[in-house]
Order: sequence, then structure tokens, then C-alpha cells
Amino acid sequence: MHRIGYVLSDGFQMLALGTQAVFECANLVSDSAFYAIENFSAEGGGVATSLGLSIPTRALARGSQADTWILAGVNDPVASPAPPGVLRFLRRRGLLARRVAGVCTGAFVLAEAGLLAGRRATTHWAYARDLRERFDDIHVEDDRIFVVDGPFWTSAGMTAGLDLALAMVEQDLGHEVARSVARKLVMPQHRSGGQSQHSEMLDLAPKSDRIQNALAFARRNLARPLSVEDLAGEVNLSPRQFSRVFTAETGQSPAKAIEALRLEAARLMIEQSSHPMEVIARETGFRDRRHLREAFLRGFGTPPQAVRRSVREAG
Repeated sequence: MHRIGYVLSDGFQMLALGTQAVFECANLVSDSAFYAIENFSAEGGGVATSLGLSIPTRALARGSQADTWILAGVNDPVASPAPPGVLRFLRRRGLLARRVAGVCTGAFVLAEAGLLAGRRATTHWAYARDLRERFDDIHVEDDRIFVVDGPFWTSAGMTAGLDLALAMVEQDLGHEVARSVARKLVMPQHRSGGQSQHSEMLDLAPKSDRIQNALAFARRNLARPLSVEDLAGEVNLSPRQFSRVFTAETGQSPAKAIEALRLEAARLMIEQSSHPMEVIARETGFRDRRHLREAFLRGFGTPPQAVRRSVREAG
């Protein structure tokens, strides 16, 4: 039997408990009681979710044991740091478990406990910058569904926790059980950890309708050449004025932002389709397959073929 201990703090995200359905279904699919799940907290008793519901828990103690500890995230990890009792427990007992995971902003709890120092990790895209700035010894990969570094697992926000839990099932019980669990839960696909959080250029965050409209126009027309003149004309600005306003609002030049949009679209096509690289390059505005590969290496540090291979291996 594999014991899973969920560690909850007041205000934790309700969806974190939804990942327990993955392990429940794994027991049903494998026709065994392989997983046993318990909820814990620093003091025990009822713990309020972000919706105000109370969840009964056991108190973390010196003798508390689990093969996998899973830390549930809260809506704002900066305003709601982890309880001291949870941090003390993780520092004392965390390394004794087979795995320790942070779902969504649960990564902050692992970071505060010092367990992620020198390791790779991810979290919800909205808090990735905070994680990187507060803990500069962590290699934050802010555009990943989940990251596994040794015994430490971290996931992006919300539904990415389901992908993390499913990957644990695959590690424990094999590929076929994981596929059956995904099918039973009506999950559309088994997403590998290397897949994008699909942030759609959230860092750009333009303030004005004009720049938002220009970006929307660019997304709809990635297959065609997109010059500054094209974008400026779409929103009735001169090229010079458009470039100045665009850079002021987004922090990037129009050319750099358009390449990032092309890369995002190309990666989605690679992950979600079987189109040849030549077709993907053409549809997303790259000159050819070689140009696409060069842009991928520059933007992601990996060739597009590696992304497709990881998706196929996970599927």
C-alpha cells in the first residue's frame, strides 16, 4: 500500500482535493487498494478551504508517515505563507518520503522549507516571478505543466495538479493503468510535464484597447508576414507611434512579441497535432522548418522535435 498524505492550510484551494480522484480511480482500475489517502494539517481538526468549507484533518506529528506528501496551494502564497508547524515537519520528515509534491502554489511551501534549493520547479504562472525573486536558488520553469526533480514534484496551477497525480500513477502502476484512469476521468489527453501552461503571452498584458487589438490581429494572421506597418495600420497609428506605445505597454518590441506569439502557436500545433514540421512552420509564419528550429532553440532551449517526442512518449 502506498500512503499519500495531503497537507492542508487554511484557505487552500479546493481543487487540490480533486487530485485525490486520480488515486481513487487508480485503485478502481487496478482492482486493488494500492493508494491510501489521509488529510493532514499543522494542528489537526477542521481546515477551511478557499470557499469556506471545512475539511477534517489529522495533526502532523513526529510519527506521521506517508510515502508521498502533497502540499495544497493557496490563492495568494505571498500573503498567506505556510504555517510554521508545516515547515518544521517538512524539514524534519520531508526527505524521508519517497516523493514530496507541491500542487500549484504549494511549491512555495516546499521552497520555504528549503527543499527546492538548487532544484528545478514550477508553479502557477501568475506567481512564477514571485517564486523566482524570493528564492533565487530555485530554477523556476514557469511554462511547464509539472516538473519532477528527484523526489520533488511541483505543478502549475489548477488542473495541472491532475496531470501531476496521473504521472505519479504511471510511475507507480504503469502506463496502461494511467491511460485507463485518464479515460475514466474523461481527461482529454495525458499531458507530459514538459508541455506549456499555454499562457498566451500573459507577460505582455497591454493596457490599451489599441495594443490588445493589434495583438489579437497578429494572433489571427500568424501565417502571413506581420510588419510594424501592418500592425500600426490595423489600429490607426503611425509605425513610429505604434512601436513606441507597444514597447511602453508590453516591455517588448513588436518584432520580439510577434516571434513569441509564433513560437507559442507552433508549440501548440506540435503538442496537439500530427502535422509535419514544414506545415507547422508555414502556418505559424516561419520561413521553413530550419527557421522554426532556430527560433525554438533560441526561445525554449530545445528543438521542436524534442517537444513532439516527449508528447508521444507520454501519450
